[in-house]
Amino acid sequence: MAGAESEHDLQAQQDVEALSLQIDDPADIALFLDLDGTLLDIAAAPRDVSAPAGLSTTLQRLQRTLSGAVAILTGRTMDQADRLLSPLKLAGAGVHGAELRVEPEGEIELISGPVPAPLVAAVERLAHSIPGVFVEHKGIALAVHYRSAPAFEPMLETELRGLLDTHTNRLVLSPGRRVLELAPRESSKGTALKRLMQAPRFEGRRPVMIGDDLPDEAALDVAASLGGVGLKVGGEHFRRGGTHFSGPAQVRSWLQDLATTLEK
Repeated sequence: MAGAESEHDLQAQQDVEALSLQIDDPADIALFLDLDGTLLDIAAAPRDVSAPAGLSTTLQRLQRTLSGAVAILTGRTMDQADRLLSPLKLAGAGVHGAELRVEPEGEIELISGPVPAPLVAAVERLAHSIPGVFVEHKGIALAVHYRSAPAFEPMLETELRGLLDTHTNRLVLSPGRRVLELAPRESSKGTALKRLMQAPRFEGRRPVMIGDDLPDEAALDVAASLGGVGLKVGGEHFRRGGTHFSGPAQVRSWLQDLATTLEK
């Protein structure tokens, strides 16, 4: 098994290297990038995450050489993404596609309404009953984090599904890395990527999506279906065997090299 995983990893690394060699025309590709676990290292809580020095500069270089065809697809809100990458602003989608911003300085389109107040209160009561569990409020979604209490995952999932059945059919439960999100049913990172690919900055290009988690899979698949490629980052979801990057540090290094190549 270990030998097979090593072969998968080697092939994945060769795929990334081959992709870099194929990108000689900045008009050819559009970049779609997840944040946490892909560009940014995972922390115990979302508020503890910070952007490494030089990341915004690298993304700004890519934004310039790709004529703006760089987008963030994140579970965070777009406002949170902007603060992390400040002063840079990119096109993209927040809350797993429930927020959409086609232009870097454009308005944020909301795909759904706010989470019903009774459901918010019920989820808060549940989280407060379990040490180490907390709720992140995103307006149109809720994220229940349990990184400090992983043994409670099965119970939390059962209870949250019950609350959704009681309160609304507008949201679905979306698992992530030590987080369970109550997110709008009609949106995903895949639907967001498809919408962005219809915008003038992105239209006609090959989408290159990089992600590390279950919510990224829809966007990885859509990128491939549109003639592009989906690149997987190793971690708690994509484990060894078929991943293209070992972690966020390798993604950042690859993007830096890509920016240098495109600027030549």
